[in-house]
Amino acid sequence: MHEYATRFADLLEQVATRVREMTVDRIRKAVTITGLGILAGTFGLLAVIFLIWTIFGALEIPLTTAGAFGVFGAVLVAIGGYMWNKRKEE
Repeated sequence: MHEYATRFADLLEQVATRVREMTVDRIRKAVTITGLGILAGTFGLLAVIFLIWTIFGALEIPLTTAGAFGVFGAVLVAIGGYMWNKRKEE
């Protein structure tokens, strides 16, 4: 009787191991990569935001707030014009 209990426990352990191999082990890598991608994207976005904020602050010292907004507006209009011209080439 004791042998059947041991064999049954081993069978349950094998089933659990096989189910884990087919589900958890396969998805673990995808979840890790997704989590790290979200974290890297967040850090990248924050870096861009702080860079723009710093450049705006540096422009605000010699120009004024209106001048800094004017420079940023001109840069964004130039980028938009460049993209518009690239669109027509295709």
